[in-house]
Amino acid sequence: MLFRGSQLLETVTLLETILYTSFVLCYTMLQSIELEVLATVERGDTISDLATDLAHSKSYLSRAVADLAEKGLVYTKRNGREKRIIPSDARAVELYQDLVRQHSHIEFPELLTRKTLEVLYYLDQPRTVAEIAEQSGNYRNTVNRVLKRLRDRGLVGTDDGCYHFNGDFDQLHDFARELAHHLHRQRLKSVALNGTLLWEDYDEFLAQTETEIDAEGFHETGLARFAAFDLQFLLTGHRYYLYSED
Repeated sequence: MLFRGSQLLETVTLLETILYTSFVLCYTMLQSIELEVLATVERGDTISDLATDLAHSKSYLSRAVADLAEKGLVYTKRNGREKRIIPSDARAVELYQDLVRQHSHIEFPELLTRKTLEVLYYLDQPRTVAEIAEQSGNYRNTVNRVLKRLRDRGLVGTDDGCYHFNGDFDQLHDFARELAHHLHRQRLKSVALNGTLLWEDYDEFLAQTETEIDAEGFHETGLARFAAFDLQFLLTGHRYYLYSED
């Protein structure tokens, strides 16, 4: 079957949108296209600028930018008929863009999949595959596969069976931590403006609020769950919720 130019563009755009939507429904960290945007965008760029730089359709990039804005990682400001994009001052954005500038030969958007970010989150010190698997709740084969990819690119090394960062690539751990923390805060803020994070892990957190939360993933909790996190206090007049992506 032959496609005209406009038909081919529409087909590619539709496929990009379907793929992006399916990933967003399944994952709550950043997708490859979002990391591409963060790696490329400069203050004042437009969707047209990004489309030229990244060779993606405008509709695909518009969706990615909208999701980044919802996550508080970029801001948008309309200037006439065009919308300007401004990277936010979130620590996670600063860390990521520094990594991209310092190591421009590394394709971070392709490398930093959800599982990779999860492994990086727990690599706060030299650890074995078994230790990271236990902390993250992943299979050892999964953790080993991620670490092998990082080792093949020279980002991590091994010593006595423990994986560690090479050089200044420990910034990857800082980025994974800051990104998870930022997204937790944004998620809580979206349902409870004055909520407070009391404890957090890669894909869950415990929060205190003054109002009720009725949103997917939030489960009201109390003393029984507090003991599991070594938090032995409960303030009257507040509600407590455990958020989990599972």
